[in-house]
Parts: sequence; C-alpha cells; structure tokens
Amino acid sequence: MERSLSRRRFFAVAPAVPLLFSQQPAAPSVPPAFPAHDPDLVREVVGVSHGNIARVKELVSARPALARVSWDWGYGDWESPIDAASHVGNRPIAELLLAHGARPTIFTVAMMGQLAVLKGWIEAVPGIQRTRGPHGITLLAHARAGGAMAAETLKYLESLGDADPRYTDAPLSDAEYAAIAGDYAFGPGATERLKVAKNARGIVTITRTGGSERNLFHQGRLVFIPAGAEAVRLRFEARTLTIADGALTVVAARL
Repeated sequence: MERSLSRRRFFAVAPAVPLLFSQQPAAPSVPPAFPAHDPDLVREVVGVSHGNIARVKELVSARPALARVSWDWGYGDWESPIDAASHVGNRPIAELLLAHGARPTIFTVAMMGQLAVLKGWIEAVPGIQRTRGPHGITLLAHARAGGAMAAETLKYLESLGDADPRYTDAPLSDAEYAAIAGDYAFGPGATERLKVAKNARGIVTITRTGGSERNLFHQGRLVFIPAGAEAVRLRFEARTLTIADGALTVVAARL
C-alpha cells in the first residue's frame, strides 16, 4: 500500500474534491435580528392571527414562542397574536395560541365569555374595565365580538356602564381636512415621510412610508390622537405637524 499520493495521482483525484463539497447542504442563514425574532415574522403572525388559522398553526407549531410576541403598529399601539384573535372574536385561533403558550389577557377572557374570571379581575383591580385594548378597542367590544358564548359577559359589562369608553372624535370640516391632508417630511431619507389622508371608510389616517396606516381621532383644534395610543398628540399648524410622545417630539414639514 502506498503511504502517500504522488503528485500525478493527487491532481487526478483533485477535481472530485470541489464536487464533494458542493454536494453538502448549505448552512441556514442567520436572521439579522438573531437572537431576537425576525420583525417581519412577528408582524406576520400578529396579522394572520386575526383570521388565518392555517398559517397561525404553521407558524406557532414550528416556533411556539411566536404565540407570545407583540408588534407595535405605530405610536406604541402594541398587539400580540392573542390580542388580534380576541378583538375579532376568533375563538379557534385564541385556543390554538393558548395551547402554544400564549398569555391570556382580560380582553381574551371577555371574548371567551369567562364571566367568573372577568368579575374576579374587576373586583381585584377596580376600574380596569375602562382600559382599552389594542387599537383602542374597548373591553365591552371584545365581549360583543365573542358572540353567543359571551352573551352573559356582555350583559355584565353593559351593567357597569363604563366598560365601553370611546375616543373623542370631533367633526372635521372639509376646509380643516384640506389644511392637513398631504405629505410631510421629518428627515431627508426616502422613508422619513408621513402621509395624511382619508381611507375608504372616510377616516383620517396617517402612514409612514413603508409602515402601517393608523387611524386618527380629532380632539379639536386640529389636535389628534392615533388609535391605541391616547397619550400621543399630533398637532397641525402653519404647514407643520408636531408629534409629541412623552419626551420625544418630532416636527414634520408639509411638502
């Protein structure tokens, strides 16, 4: 037996070496956000949890931790998958998420008609029934979304008289709308743009380029709050838009 390859024999077998390595499976790419979840995946699982049970099952079966993620639609309007299922009254998706470790909330309890649990929660934390859920959707609205199985829960919340607090939304004249509609820039980047417009339902919205459309509620004198983020204020004046979120203030100029 030869103890080593001759130069001639080495080059005779060398062409097979690249072929050998090229047949190995490629290593999976590591997501840029690792070890945090991929933001696009988080946004997807929250979105499909409103109604696409097949896709929800596919996602959370592969990665159960996705049942507990949250997505900020803008201005601090955070939503988890079970939040999404709860406010549209999708009990099968809510049950699927719970089976994969989702954390139930008071809004989940209201939608699922768990009256004893809800009463205990309200007795333990007086006034919690006035807390709004994602997008500003009220506790009573979640019970209404639960349908027949939440009928007694809905009746109980109606008896409280304060479980359905709606946002103030003052009338906006055509002239006032014309004064605020359009595109605004808060920086030089292509995505540093905000668009104020009305959607198909006639609701005034604001959208960052590449972001999500957010409903606005008029508080009077061209001051608005975005859905699900009542602490934020958007003020229009002199062709500028000022967004105040606590210590953060962003000023955008109308283009």
